[in-house]
Amino acid sequence: MTPTPPPLRVLVVDDERPALDELTYLLGRDARVGTVLPTDSGAEALRMLQEEQVDAVFMDIRMPGLSGLDLARVLSRFKEPPPVVFVTAHDEHAVSAFDLNAVDYVLKPVRDDRLAEAVRRVVEARGPSAPSGAEDTIAVELGGRTRFVPRTAVRYVEAQGDYARLHTSDGSHLVRVPLSSLEEQWRDAGFVRIHRSLLVALAHVEEVRMDAGRCTVVVGGDELAVSRRHTRELRDLLVRRARPGSASRP
Repeated sequence: MTPTPPPLRVLVVDDERPALDELTYLLGRDARVGTVLPTDSGAEALRMLQEEQVDAVFMDIRMPGLSGLDLARVLSRFKEPPPVVFVTAHDEHAVSAFDLNAVDYVLKPVRDDRLAEAVRRVVEARGPSAPSGAEDTIAVELGGRTRFVPRTAVRYVEAQGDYARLHTSDGSHLVRVPLSSLEEQWRDAGFVRIHRSLLVALAHVEEVRMDAGRCTVVVGGDELAVSRRHTRELRDLLVRRARPGSASRP
């Protein structure tokens, strides 16, 4: 089974605020995109790229100061340039864009299906997924700074709309990733669904409690409800992990 690629970290650049907000919103709705970093300046985008690691840049072409084509020329000199998607109202720059190895050229107004195709091309351009186990950290935003949280430090994950809240020993972190995506990506690392809004790391389960037919688990001192449909599966998984010789299994 081919591992699911980790969510994309995307930089969006457009000097027109309504267009910037719309593109940020549309990309944020795509399950393949985890983090969207917006800016309305090519110069600011270049500064961010020197400090942030991104998987792709979606940008307008006509911008004051450093234009989209200028920024793409700078990116082409990077040791590992991120894939570039131009999102513009002008079609006359398409040849120049593809001369700079842009992976796509999307015309405004942006359609959902057309943007989805651009994201697909970015995923394809990024290459094969890392082997299972290699992607063992997740990036979280803290006061404008990026922190990388080890997956092994995550005790459980709670759904919050299209976001997920990671609970660790030193607090919680909100990430722009749906719970369903994390469930699929982290299944082989021992994370299981216990409720429609909860994933737990089996390695962090301290206790299973049954009371009047209702099941709860204790994880990091927090007592979490297990839905009836997940109770038997969870108990079977915990029993298998407890058997001799099964410690290495998820």
